[in-house]
Parts: sequence; C-alpha cells; structure tokens
Amino acid sequence: MITGAARALAVELKREAERIGFDPVGLAAVPGSPRLTLRHAALERWLAAGHQAGMGWMADPRRRAVEALLPGVRSVLAVGLNYHVERQVAPGSLRVARYGWGRDYHRVIDQRLRQLGRWLTDREPEVRWRACVDSAPLLDKAWAEEAGLGWIGKHGNLINPRRGSWLLLGHLLTTLELPADQPSRSLCGSCSRCLPACPTGAIREPFVVDSRRCIAFHTIENRDPQLPAAIAERLQGWVAGCDICQEVCPWNGRSLISSEDPAVQPRAWWLELLAEQALGWSDAEWNAKLQASALRRIKPWMWRRNIQAAIGQGGPWRDP
Repeated sequence: MITGAARALAVELKREAERIGFDPVGLAAVPGSPRLTLRHAALERWLAAGHQAGMGWMADPRRRAVEALLPGVRSVLAVGLNYHVERQVAPGSLRVARYGWGRDYHRVIDQRLRQLGRWLTDREPEVRWRACVDSAPLLDKAWAEEAGLGWIGKHGNLINPRRGSWLLLGHLLTTLELPADQPSRSLCGSCSRCLPACPTGAIREPFVVDSRRCIAFHTIENRDPQLPAAIAERLQGWVAGCDICQEVCPWNGRSLISSEDPAVQPRAWWLELLAEQALGWSDAEWNAKLQASALRRIKPWMWRRNIQAAIGQGGPWRDP
C-alpha cells in the first residue's frame, strides 16, 4: 500500500530529477503492467528472427527480469535527457547522429542518476538503488513507456508528445515502493512515414527494426573490414549512426524546445565534417577530437572505413 509519505517523496524525487536536468520523468511499479509482458515477448521474437545481428548482449536474460539487476526492486524512475539542439549541418558535410554531438551521454546520465540516488539515500538511509543507462541489460524503452515518458514508435524509438524522440533515457531502480504514473499509450496512429524513409529497409514492419539492415548498426557496431554493399551504397552521407527515421517523424517536425544543456551542445566540427579532412586524421587526432564522446565506440579504422564508403570508395579497412 502506497503511503502519504511515499507519495510526497515521489513528488520530491521527480522535482529533484528535473532540477538536475531531466525532463520528462516518471515512475513505474515493479513488476509492471501486462503490456510489459508483451514487450518481453516482442523481444524474444526479435531475437529469434536474428534482428540483433552481432549484438549478442541483447539476449542477456536480465532484460526480462529487472529483479536480477537490483534484488528487491519495487519502483523504477525513468528519466529523459533532451538532446534536440537547433543547429544544422553545413551543406556537403558528412552526417553524424545527433546523440553523438555532445559529451558521452552514458557518463552524463549515469553521473546525474547517481547524484539522484545519493539524494534519495539522504532521505531514506535504508534504501538500495541502482543507476542504469542503456549500457545496462534493462529493457529501457519499455520501462520508460511504463513510467509514462512516451510510447515506443514504429521506428523503435521512444516518442514523448512534448520532446519528440530526441530523448536519451536513464533509469534509477529503487527498493522503495513509490506511486506509479500512468503508462503511455501509442499515438503513432496510422502514420508510417519512418518505414519508407529508411534507405536500407531496416524497419521491416511497424515496431520491428532489423539491425542487419540498419545504417546505425553497421557504422557503429559492425567490426568487419568492409561494409556490406547494400549498406555502403545507401549511406547518404551517414558515417556515425543515422537519424533519418527520426527526422521524418511528425512528432519531431513541430517546434520543439532546443536544449541549452552544455552536455548536449555540438562540437562545431561535427557540423562541418568534410571527408577529405576527417580521412586525414591520425589516430592521435581522432583520439583528441572524440575525447569524452559516445562515438569513441567507432574505432579509428572503422571511422575511415565508414567515410570511404560514404564517398563511394569503400575498400576494405583493417585495424593496423
């Protein structure tokens, strides 16, 4: 039973999360609503179809058992970090996913969630908590949907009615029993603009993204010396991730709030990234430019491979 004190604490917790830069925020109760069970089943079908490609970690059984991440967990605080910035890429520049423009969001969100956890401990010394970013084996979009942050769109991204899909997610698991917010309902309706917009046909059907066809997967996760021809021929300038399915989404086509958070502001060179210059970077220059960036997951040789493919010179690259 949720007490009055728990309700008051939940209000304070959300207010503190907003104070340190998160918006939207919401709470879900463990084990969640029946829809979460459906999300688990959808994950199983996705894995069985091989849509995870080389991302074997997606099969971690803890994704379907939040209790394995924090024994005794009773509530999940879901938070979003708005990374929409009103800046445009210069004509002729290579394209990089917007989430990589600023500082490594894993570190930013993790640090802020830990700050929030310490705040919670000050008020409830016996509480246990765990901070989770998307590197943790948590079904993060499903829990964010459960907590009312938004719904999972047909392109596989979470959509918030105020923020669109330009949101980075984090979760604070806690052993406290706190009042849950109403889960979000889908507002995609009959819209399916994201499906035909994908140049490689990665969105095989509504809500199903096949990583084997996804530009973001191949430019960031694929460790082969050469990109598949079907991907390389359709990069459309993307060398680190891809935002096409989000750019065509009507929920992102409205006037959205541009974030002023220093952590997500773009480094100027991301907006003026020319192939000739970027191909000339030494490994040391690459290391300096991508310091504290989420895109360091792309190794220097992969970076060169992606750029060569994007400009139509996609020969094999190998890590020296």
